[in-house]
Amino acid sequence: MKNIKFKFVAFSLLITFGLAITSCVDDDFGIPQAGPQEPVEIDGDIISISAVLGEIAQNDGEVTTLSFVEDTYVEGYVVSSDEGGNFFKELWIQDKPVNPTAAIRIAIDISSMFGTYNLGRRIYVKLDGLSIGRDSGNPSIGIINGDRINRIPQAQAEQAIVRDAIVEEIVAKEVAMNELNRSLLGQYIKFPNVQFPASSIEQGLTFASEPNDSFDAERTLQSCLSNSTVPLGTSTFSDFKAASLPSAAGEIKGVLLRAFADANYLFKLNTVEDINFDQERCDPEPLCEGPSGGDDIIFEEDFEGISSIAQLSGWINVNTQGGSLNWRTGSFSNNTYAQVSGFNSGQSYDAWLVTPEINLSNSSLEEVSLDLEAAFDNGSSLSILVTENFTGDVETTDWITIEGIEVPQGPSSGFGGLSAAGVENISCLENIRFAFRYQGSDPDGVTTRYHVDNLRISGQAN
Repeated sequence: MKNIKFKFVAFSLLITFGLAITSCVDDDFGIPQAGPQEPVEIDGDIISISAVLGEIAQNDGEVTTLSFVEDTYVEGYVVSSDEGGNFFKELWIQDKPVNPTAAIRIAIDISSMFGTYNLGRRIYVKLDGLSIGRDSGNPSIGIINGDRINRIPQAQAEQAIVRDAIVEEIVAKEVAMNELNRSLLGQYIKFPNVQFPASSIEQGLTFASEPNDSFDAERTLQSCLSNSTVPLGTSTFSDFKAASLPSAAGEIKGVLLRAFADANYLFKLNTVEDINFDQERCDPEPLCEGPSGGDDIIFEEDFEGISSIAQLSGWINVNTQGGSLNWRTGSFSNNTYAQVSGFNSGQSYDAWLVTPEINLSNSSLEEVSLDLEAAFDNGSSLSILVTENFTGDVETTDWITIEGIEVPQGPSSGFGGLSAAGVENISCLENIRFAFRYQGSDPDGVTTRYHVDNLRISGQAN
């Protein structure tokens, strides 16, 4: 833990830290009662959220206790609400009501804050004596507890937080799901044209009322624009936990966070009213029409009897980013499989595992199936593809995504277990290759680990 003292009379130091300062005069620093009132004036310096984030970054997220010569406040607009029970004893504030550039979490030992700190309310937080740092990857203000950020006690919070009369409309910033980054943490954003997977709808899943749900239940959101996914987190104490996931597609608004232990991104709603699914679903058409299925095995790979992918005849194992990360074999409980993980690789990667050419001209009714496992999941990064026109170069080949095979969402801190991932009708294809494409980066991107096993094409031999 560090204690940092700021002397604001030394203006050059402020430039070093990039602190934006203004100054006004007022004698009242309490929390005003709800109701009409004049905008408050702050007797002290006001710094930006970006400045606080910069200080957190300089200290690599380590918890730091702040000390100032002059009273110093950070200003922001509330973008989270605990009215629906999905946020608990925390406020997220961002720097602007429209097109924000920075946001931060305030950990407070107060519940039911939505009446006082409502959405769009401008507040000021007096920083002297408070601590800053990252909590599970989320930039936070609170008090120090060992090497962690703890909640500010209610009495202290009532002295530190100034509630302004200004309430602005918060306009959700549109963000592409495949372009998430940590600079967006805590901001009120929206994803256009998204839906819940067909399998979730077919199972009749609720937001957070399934038997195995605890704390924050996670449901996959998928983009119709990029096929990217992000977990939607819903508290099992929220008042909409028992609602069924909507079956259509459309727009959703919420706050982007990092999940427990900084495991993955997590998108959280203030209320289900922030879901506007008024569009038709974007589920793909089947790759092939007509009947499929048979008892004959046309092609099969179970990865047994090998210790390296290089031992597989005709397979291609390449990373088009040029790094050292490639697919390799793994084993557990006397079972061998292909595996890939970017964790601790320290690089960006686009790793491909491509089958040899498979001739389907002497069979019919073919369909493909396989087993998949996701582990230490912090986002979806695996695509399963097929082509009839392989050029010899994975980057110049036209690939088709196999939508009938569903890449599972695994646990953030363990293994999900190998299981059947679905079946796809491929009876209209002839000379084909399959590809398993793994994209991401470490340490700031997706590093989910995947296991692939029991790739099988069945059908009817002619």
